Amino acid sequence: MNGVHVSPGPGAPQGLFIPASELQEQFSHASGPGGQGVNTTDSRVQLSLDLATTTALNERQRNRALANLSSRLAGTVLTITASEHRSQQRNRRAARQRLSALLREAVIPPVVRRPTKPTRGSQRRRLEGKRARAEIKRGRKRPSEW
Repeated sequence: MNGVHVSPGPGAPQGLFIPASELQEQFSHASGPGGQGVNTTDSRVQLSLDLATTTALNERQRNRALANLSSRLAGTVLTITASEHRSQQRNRRAARQRLSALLREAVIPPVVRRPTKPTRGSQRRRLEGKRARAEIKRGRKRPSEW
């Protein structure tokens, strides 16, 4: 099969292309029901990509991907498993699409929030709301004895 194309987006304006030579595919029996072919068909696909050595990413993208996908990595290798289809070809396609989507999200630069102060009106409304709520709760008290 061909390599993986990642569509253009933030962090990768020209998109990315991962050559098939950098991808490792392993096939095995998928679990669950499958009829007569369940024991003869290796339809589950494990697609692996080493993010540290791939030529598809520049240094900035590589650092972002390693940081953002750190919980999914084994060392620096990202592995995607697809077994939802009965056909090996469809599982291969599904794994490639998942890899593409993960990488597209992983290379997006972080959004920097510009710190702002609350406006005078919003502060006034917040305090008025707190006073009104306190008054409601004060009205729930047991009446005094005199």
